Amino acid sequence: MLNKTANRRFIINLIGLWTTGLLCFQTCNAQLVVGLDNWFNKETHAKTGLPFHYLWNDSADSGFSRWGEIFKQQGAKLITLQKPAAKTLKEVDIYIIVDPDSIAETKSPNYIMPDDIHTIENWVKKGGVLVLLANDWKHCGLTHLNQLSARFGMVFNQVMLHPVLNNQYEMGAITQFPDHPVFAGVTKIYLKEVASISLSGNAKPVLEENGQVIMAACNYGKGFVFAVGDPWIYNEYIDHDRLPVDFENRKAAENLTGYLLQQVQH
Repeated sequence: MLNKTANRRFIINLIGLWTTGLLCFQTCNAQLVVGLDNWFNKETHAKTGLPFHYLWNDSADSGFSRWGEIFKQQGAKLITLQKPAAKTLKEVDIYIIVDPDSIAETKSPNYIMPDDIHTIENWVKKGGVLVLLANDWKHCGLTHLNQLSARFGMVFNQVMLHPVLNNQYEMGAITQFPDHPVFAGVTKIYLKEVASISLSGNAKPVLEENGQVIMAACNYGKGFVFAVGDPWIYNEYIDHDRLPVDFENRKAAENLTGYLLQQVQH
């Protein structure tokens, strides 16, 4: 009787271990989902009337199609999001908000409102990875974006660093980098017309230049927030269609993509 009981317990434990291993395998191999906002950034093309500017399906200079391809090459799935809701964000691992509209860009902007902030903040607390890509104050609704980013100790300043005249690309060059995964193997990147970031709380600088914070990050609850004061790696400036060959925005974009995917908590 004792042997039968012991055998039964052994089999039950074996089944339990097998089930746990299967669940772990399924979770660890689940395809991560990257959602790109098309609510706060909701510009339409003047000629076509179609959505454009920093979108996955925008293959022009203004789009994020090339960054989207990098995410897919690293195993992620891409989706486009409208107004954030707890139900939809629950299905997303990384949420990217880029260049929220101002009245200068859109007649009726969808501003980041208190209910949006509450929803996004709770999602990050539970393990979401939020990416905030701003722009200089002339081209971005910083006031409402800052109401969100301030929850994570980051405020975009109304300044414009790295103004670039015509094709004088060296005016946007950065060549000094800290020891950080985003800059592994990178010697030179390009950022144009950048808003610096003021930090508080748990927020930490990722990249600084002349005492100004260019990129920052914050662990928040179980989640993570990464911020840059520029849309940065959109199609126009990710490769060498325009940039001289010594700029390494694509390498940095590949590094950033992998770094963000690693921040996702399973």
